[in-house]
Amino acid sequence: MSHVSCTVADGIAHVRLDRADKLNALTLDLLEDLVATGRALRRDKTLRAVVVSGEGDAFCAGLDFASVLRNPAGVAKAFVPRPWRGTNTFQEAPWTFRRIPVPVIAAVHGHCLGGGLQIALAADFRIATPDSRWSVMEGKWGLIPDMSGVQALKELVGIDQAKLLTMTAEVIDGSRAHELGLVTRLDNDPVAAALRLAEELTAKSPDALAAAKRLFDGTWNASPRRTFARERIEQAFLLASANTRAAREAAFKKAEAVYGPRGR
Repeated sequence: MSHVSCTVADGIAHVRLDRADKLNALTLDLLEDLVATGRALRRDKTLRAVVVSGEGDAFCAGLDFASVLRNPAGVAKAFVPRPWRGTNTFQEAPWTFRRIPVPVIAAVHGHCLGGGLQIALAADFRIATPDSRWSVMEGKWGLIPDMSGVQALKELVGIDQAKLLTMTAEVIDGSRAHELGLVTRLDNDPVAAALRLAEELTAKSPDALAAAKRLFDGTWNASPRRTFARERIEQAFLLASANTRAAREAAFKKAEAVYGPRGR
């Protein structure tokens, strides 16, 4: 049985962690479901935005150790990286959302711990309730974040805060996470807020949104020279894009643009 559900309406995919009775704690099967869902969404050229949320009382309480440790062979297999991607299953489950060339918004309530936090951090934006609970929980178990969390943390907070959160495994609320930069916006109804943002983004050219995501994700730690080169390449494609023409014509007419499928 899949513990990830996905519905798509008007170009917006809503991915839900659907293991509410276990606070959406992660099993090996759930991780594989996330990878498969992300790959399917990546291939959909009509997709405009993605919202990721958790059913029940939490976004995700982290890894379900009791379930995972019953399958040591499965853990070993999931730990081996895919040479063509550079990630193993644990890492690809969150990072698959970085590979989707549309904005991804995590809507967080309740627990957002360990692997759950790393899934949220892999999104482009995070909207959370002020009382949500965030922690790099791996430190409690004598571990480090190994589901792409180090990469995401270093993009979002200073190195001292990244080290502190990782070494202490401190549990902080959504308001503090917002102060630190882990959370983009606070809202008492994060799913509704995430869907509103997704709808707002569908009014923009899907090619421009994809280019912006590629550009920032691909050059955040790059040299200015490399960034300038990537800017030129992305802009060249956009200047020839039918969706750019649609955006320009709509702006001149002060009308709503009608976009076709994403080009890249």
